[in-house]
Amino acid sequence: QVQLVESGGGLVQPGGSLRLSCAASGSIFSINAMGWYRQAPGRQRELVAAITSGGSTNYADSVKGRFTISRDNAKNTVYLQMNSLKPEDTAVYYCNVDISNYSGSYYSSEYWGQGTQVTVSS
Repeated sequence: QVQLVESGGGLVQPGGSLRLSCAASGSIFSINAMGWYRQAPGRQRELVAAITSGGSTNYADSVKGRFTISRDNAKNTVYLQMNSLKPEDTAVYYCNVDISNYSGSYYSSEYWGQGTQVTVSS
């Protein structure tokens, strides 16, 4: 069993910053890709940023230059540093983690965090 615990959301004024964290625990052999998605009311969930086990990153065009994704493999944690926040960044943010385990053979499974609300408003 794997648990993902997110933290760091909240209310911030336009131009402000927030840092999201997502810690994975439980039955984990290795963690592959880690990422952040967001879903605003009435909209589909979209990829915000992702990072591979090797540290390669990719970002949605709308957040490039403002958001930074990073990971601490020793802590099984992924972070999202969000700067210069805009009202259109308001959404529920979800972490997504691809985890490998072994049970006679290797297999991978995808897990989602519970979501954390980010609201950008004056």
